[in-house]
Amino acid sequence: MRADASVSPAGTRTIPELIINSPYAAPEEHWSYDRETRLFHRLPGRRPAGFVRATPHAQGFDDPGVFVELPLVNQIRGRVAEWRAAGYAGVSGTTRRLLEHWRDPEQRPSDRRLFFCQLEAIETMLWLAEAPAAARQGVKIPGDGGAFVRHCAKMATGTGKTAVMAMLIAWQVCNKVAQPQDARFSKYIFVVAPGLTVKNRLQVLLPAGERNFYQEFGLVPAGMLDQLRQARILIANWHALMPLDPAAGPKVRKLGPESDEAFVRRALGELASGRNIVVINDEAHHAWRVAPKSQMKGVSKEEIEEATQWVGGLDRIHKRRDILRCYDLTATPFAPTGRASGEETLFGWVVSDFGLSDAIESGLVKTPRVVVRDDGRTAATFRSRLYHLYGDPEVKDDVNRKAEPHEPLPRLLVNAYDLLGKDWLETRKLWRKAKLKTPPVMITVANRTETAARIQYAFAHGKIHIEELCDVQRILHIDSRVLAKAEAREEAGQAEMFGEGESEGDEREPARLSKKDQAELLRRTVDTIGRKGEPGEQIQNVISVGMLSEGWDARTVTHIFGLRAFSSQLLCEQVVGRGLRRTEYDVDPGSGRFRPEYVNIFGVPFTFLPHEGGDDVIPPPPEPKTRVEALAERQALAITWPNVVRVDHELTRRLVLDMAKVKPLYLDAAATATRAELAPILEGKAFAQLSRIDLEDLARRFRTQKIIFEAAADLYAQMQGAWKGGREWLLGQLVALVEQFMASDKIRIEPALFERDPLRRRLLLTFHMTELVQHIADAVRCENSERLRLEFDRERPIHSTADMPTWYTSRPCHTTERSQISVCVFDSGWEATEAFLLEMDERVEAWAKNDHLGFEVLYHFAGVTRKYRPDFLIRLRSGAMLVLEVKGQETPEARAKRAALEEWVRAVNADGRWGRWAAAVSRHPKDLEGLLAGGCD
Repeated sequence: MRADASVSPAGTRTIPELIINSPYAAPEEHWSYDRETRLFHRLPGRRPAGFVRATPHAQGFDDPGVFVELPLVNQIRGRVAEWRAAGYAGVSGTTRRLLEHWRDPEQRPSDRRLFFCQLEAIETMLWLAEAPAAARQGVKIPGDGGAFVRHCAKMATGTGKTAVMAMLIAWQVCNKVAQPQDARFSKYIFVVAPGLTVKNRLQVLLPAGERNFYQEFGLVPAGMLDQLRQARILIANWHALMPLDPAAGPKVRKLGPESDEAFVRRALGELASGRNIVVINDEAHHAWRVAPKSQMKGVSKEEIEEATQWVGGLDRIHKRRDILRCYDLTATPFAPTGRASGEETLFGWVVSDFGLSDAIESGLVKTPRVVVRDDGRTAATFRSRLYHLYGDPEVKDDVNRKAEPHEPLPRLLVNAYDLLGKDWLETRKLWRKAKLKTPPVMITVANRTETAARIQYAFAHGKIHIEELCDVQRILHIDSRVLAKAEAREEAGQAEMFGEGESEGDEREPARLSKKDQAELLRRTVDTIGRKGEPGEQIQNVISVGMLSEGWDARTVTHIFGLRAFSSQLLCEQVVGRGLRRTEYDVDPGSGRFRPEYVNIFGVPFTFLPHEGGDDVIPPPPEPKTRVEALAERQALAITWPNVVRVDHELTRRLVLDMAKVKPLYLDAAATATRAELAPILEGKAFAQLSRIDLEDLARRFRTQKIIFEAAADLYAQMQGAWKGGREWLLGQLVALVEQFMASDKIRIEPALFERDPLRRRLLLTFHMTELVQHIADAVRCENSERLRLEFDRERPIHSTADMPTWYTSRPCHTTERSQISVCVFDSGWEATEAFLLEMDERVEAWAKNDHLGFEVLYHFAGVTRKYRPDFLIRLRSGAMLVLEVKGQETPEARAKRAALEEWVRAVNADGRWGRWAAAVSRHPKDLEGLLAGGCD
């Protein structure tokens, strides 16, 4: 250890240098965070093996978590170190020769030196198989509940797992060829991948391949290459382990279910001729054993199916051919539990650990930096709202609905993209100055297909204000459905056997490609992002749904935008892992260490989430549930309504805007972030080595006339369907109306500093463009509509209380008599009182609480489209329909809801096919009688 390495006992809030270890030697130091003093200490020695889990019951926004040690790994780590120092006692001559070759840096190119973590992982596997029994005494490795042995190496993304797999194969095969009778070894190797991306990447494990790792990294002495070529290696996607579909064809139906022997012959191909097979699972966190009758709430059916088929297929192979040993490699060896807390279970058979903090301190990966604060409003957790974007109520409601691509994104998302995009722009300038040929890459991980389509539309149409990121030729929207079909395609003929490999794809024009070839071309583009001369070379903006394919090893990712639920730290690490691979591996001659590289992250809560309790907490008994159902025998009490998805306005030919009638638009500058700070993450804790992003200089791009034309263009896109005249005449009028509104006193900005400063005013108006456009659109429609027209849901144009699915509740409720719904569930005492009055009032013929009914009215507020669900639907004996809202406090959002409902009522009444409707707000239980009387008029 260097003499100047230690830090004073007082510790430090700012880490002066994060990379403190050589990638080629065992770590000599580590940073440790003291949760009481909130200081970092640079300590001698290696960090113990373990991981960090959220503090039980923690609600603080800066929870540093609780360290969970891995005693088995620490025990093995010490034994292996002693074994290494003693000269690898007990190993075969072949193994000794391989170890000496691997540890000699002269045996491979300077840029192909093996990292310490790679050597330690392979040494651990060798120690478990070849060290004297006395050296391994007391070491007990749990199994996974199955019949074959599994050993797992936990290695952070980007630390070189594929090279470790090649070393495992060389060790097994060369030993078996040299000593055919030694039962500890095998030349039959079955490598299982989680998808085609990883499977294609693993072709480097085939000794006959053109760029195989054995020669690229110099992993095998020249004299052993002939031995290695006697290997029988099969690389397969996990889909190869799925049983045949019983409905696949007449032959299967005649023969019945596929036998274990037939399955093994089909899955293994030529490998089925051997016994004692060595299995290597890449990204092995997918291969966990599902407990019988387990309750896996929150875990998708696809995840459960993959784990079941993967491990179940290996069980069938072991039953017929024997699995000598199964080696698992993954950065995140956890199996989901389905608990609401998002906690996972670590694989008990982890024997080696080199985690993310170790990889960061050794410089093997980029350091993730997350946003820690900005000058906008904070979330309820006191964090920056940019920290977990999907968790913000304004965003979550909006991105979890069926929306068209052209519908605007929530203001917070546009704000976030502008901030992160500004930082990306600065990175691109530096890369161009360094004459790098490929651009830095921003990736977005979205929650659903509709959201990804809206994000792509926003970039393609300049709704994000970083023009350089909006180049459509450099945007890649990954269609997850197409990729999924490519992943699940048949592995007919086992083309990967013995190094034959797949074809390189069809180079025909895209218009002539089959669907299969289109999927393959998309996959090749995704797989080659950042590679010179490949289809993905110039991609700089990747928009995906869910997770990007594992094994995606693009090294040019510099920015990550997360927009989905992150229910666990496992998921956070997997998403962030897509951006951890370094671009350069040149050692600094002065320090002997790698230079730092960073990936900047918005929206991925990459520290520790609140925890609901551990295994020692006894769960409370379930509360009794009440069945809520639509009673068929009360069909006479059914209430029917049109399922309206949109109210369209048919506009007059000449548009006017009376400013005296237009309501003011209030903009809150405090809710918009113009500055943000990011900090690196170590041991799950952000420390104060800050990087800043500032948007104020970006505002100089936004001229007032540009804002006017952009707002007019958005208005035109909204209104052209309702316009009968010429398009040029419509656009010209809209430009004039926007100019009129912008010049008026109807825009009110707080604090006044933003109103007085033209630069800040333009910046704020640009960020609030959606609200500005919607406000003007509402005013124009209010004064210039000739007719309202209903747009119905095409699949279900009519809804009824009879359609409500049965559900169960533990909330307070009471049986009904005048409602088709069996009970009314109460959210407040006020609602209970009003429900009682509805049952008693003779003017009411039928009523229903709007709970699970699906009666919704879309409204716009703060630049976001939201769903309004009024409280009650009432059919009066007069035949009129009354929509009733129970509301105590008047707010701007409540007014927006009421305006949308009133417009809905006007449109339905104008349509004439649905009877007479009215809307009312009850502000006190005593006013209900008057509202019912008014509804009869």
